[in-house]
Formats: sequence, C-alpha cells, structure tokens
Amino acid sequence: MQYTWHIKNYKELSLDLFHDMLLLRVAVFVVEQDCPYQEVDGNDKFADHIAATDEKGEVVACLRVLPAGITHQEISIGRVVVHEAHRSSGLGHELMDRAMHFVKKKYAETPVKISAQEHLRDFYEKHGFQQCSDGYLEDGIPHIPMICEV
Repeated sequence: MQYTWHIKNYKELSLDLFHDMLLLRVAVFVVEQDCPYQEVDGNDKFADHIAATDEKGEVVACLRVLPAGITHQEISIGRVVVHEAHRSSGLGHELMDRAMHFVKKKYAETPVKISAQEHLRDFYEKHGFQQCSDGYLEDGIPHIPMICEV
C-alpha cells in the first residue's frame, strides 16, 4: 500500500490533520488499550509530527518528536501509533525509520530517549534502542525507558 507522509511542526499542521492524529491516538491508547488518561498533554505544541495517510486521506500512523527538556532530558519520540488494520504491514518500522532519519537531520548527533510499552521492546531494539534503566508502570501499562545514540 502507498502512504502519503507528512512531516510538520505543530504550527504547520492543518486542523484536519491534527484532529485525525488525535483521533487515532485516542482510539488506540485510550479506547483499545482501555487506559483512561490525559492524551492531550500540551506537549504537541512543542513537537514535530510525522504521520502517514492512506489512499482515502485517513491518518493510519503517527508519532511526535519532542526536543530535549520537554518529556526527557534528551530528544524523545513518543505517541507512536499505527491503526489496527495496518499493523504487521511494516508501517510501524517505516514510521520509526522516518523518525530516526528526521532526528538525525534536525539534531545531528544526539541520544534519543523513549518510554516504550514493555511488550514492544523487540520492535524498538530493531531501531537501535536499548533499555537504559528499570521498568515501571505508566497508566497501568508496563513501560521501559530506552535510549538510542543517533
């Protein structure tokens, strides 16, 4: 399947694209994972966003890249999400590849830190991330901190 890729900072996002990204994030992180939490946390305003839309123009994958000092001391990638119908297609790996390429281009040599759901450890390890300290519960879901030297 062909996807259209969007890489924009918050101020460049159209209202429709931002709305559809939030719609996907809430559908997966809040509804599918049955985890009521404050999805809209104010950090999107500081982020660069990467999203993939399908042939109908629907957002099927997205993430955000935050500069150092917002959620972690390091640059961070978060809110990584792929629509259920597009999982196991390689889209998540393409999304992370594009994110890491973007980070290298914008920030050059710097570490990237993520807060990964523990069951996705292998996925993130394929992109160069390694667990950097003990796991913890976040919103009732086991997470691990992971870091990648870009």
